[in-house]
Amino acid sequence: MTIDKNDMLNSILNSISRIDYIKPEEIPGIDLYMDQVTTFMDAKLSSSKRYDTDKILTKTMINNYAKNDLLPPPVKKKYSREHMLALIFIYYFKNILSITDLQALLKPLEDKFFHAESGMSLTDIYNEVFSMEKEQAELLKNDIAESFRAAQSTFADAPPEERERLQIFSFICLLSFDVYMKKQIIERMIDQLND
Repeated sequence: MTIDKNDMLNSILNSISRIDYIKPEEIPGIDLYMDQVTTFMDAKLSSSKRYDTDKILTKTMINNYAKNDLLPPPVKKKYSREHMLALIFIYYFKNILSITDLQALLKPLEDKFFHAESGMSLTDIYNEVFSMEKEQAELLKNDIAESFRAAQSTFADAPPEERERLQIFSFICLLSFDVYMKKQIIERMIDQLND
């Protein structure tokens, strides 16, 4: 996400509009080897990279997820569609949740819905959750715009040469507080799921 300092709010909102998720129909219908998995994920999730050199998922990460029971082991060194869906969930959660929380959240889903013979599958769960993506993106854009406007009203008495930097700091603080509070709620919900 690149942010234009001269038009920060519109730049951020436009960046949010460009963020997309991997649609189930984009996942290959055949099992993939590790290199194919990392190449696929890197191509499909490249818009979420901070730097061009960042890696979405590496072989080491994927092997660690399997060792930590976050991902069922591959079958004959190949990863199925369900493996790909689980990796996508892991990718989105890994920056805000601990390994323990990821295990608590994903293991029951994988135990019940990974390679499900009948009834609901991991694909069904993925479709349902991500069907809300566009609506949530719009709500997020409105929330960010409101936080930006609130931050712009801060530090009115600051020296003019420092005001913009302090307002940006204020905006970052508001966004960080939101993330912090939501992370606290998520952790408590995961704890309750385990009780």
